[in-house]
Amino acid sequence: MTIWNTRHPSGTVIALHCSLGSGRQWTKLSAELGSSCRVVAPDISGYGSGPAPVNPPLTLAEEVEHLGAAIESTEGPLHLVGHSYGGAIAFKIATTSRFAGRVRSLTLIEPVLPTLLRENPADRRLYDLFAQLAHKVFADLWDGMCLEAVDRFTSYWNGSGPAEQLSNEARLRMMGCIEKVAYDFAAVLAEQNVLSAAAAIGVPTLLLSGGLSPYMTQRIASRLASLIEGAEARHFPAAGHMLPLTHANLLNPLISAHISRANDLAVVSLASSA
Repeated sequence: MTIWNTRHPSGTVIALHCSLGSGRQWTKLSAELGSSCRVVAPDISGYGSGPAPVNPPLTLAEEVEHLGAAIESTEGPLHLVGHSYGGAIAFKIATTSRFAGRVRSLTLIEPVLPTLLRENPADRRLYDLFAQLAHKVFADLWDGMCLEAVDRFTSYWNGSGPAEQLSNEARLRMMGCIEKVAYDFAAVLAEQNVLSAAAAIGVPTLLLSGGLSPYMTQRIASRLASLIEGAEARHFPAAGHMLPLTHANLLNPLISAHISRANDLAVVSLASSA
């Protein structure tokens, strides 16, 4: 777990990374936030420097439970920032977990919530294609073809952007934790009632997406923006799915401003109720 900025007058930012990533993904975001917030960027179960779990989480609720100690170590309001699989976990924290009452703002960067699309006949094919990808990755892993699973997984998330040439070091690192991806697929494909959960969100929400990403995650961001009252959506046509890294200079100021506005709204709300 990575912790930046010990001061936290405006609450704690819980930043959750994508599959095959780690909490180090958020170094530039922490620098952008400065000392205004405490930033906690835990490694999601099975990733980063922590030991591989004996029984990896099979649901988003279990992922939240795994992060419970890291969240409970904080005080005051929470600002959730999540990317990809981390965005799905952030969504779960904000909607149905024991921490939901502490959430002051929510930032979702292409959250992987495919079952939202299953509920709409027009979007069902996007869900089906993602489920097919999951089955192919499962088959690769079952056959011991870890490198092929890495390449299949990363190729999908490359979307319509130019082919990314991963270094041998990066591919080896990913091979070391690729089996956890199977559990990530299982968790997001098992998630139910995403539509009703989204419609009930009452905190300031920012949705970010890239035009070169897989259309599935672009569509999920768009659907969530239409479901969450007052949500702000920002789309970057030239960005891909890894936009928190490739376009950090554009995203991080937006995230910082979103958190600041949420804190200002909370102050106004407290003053008006006094």
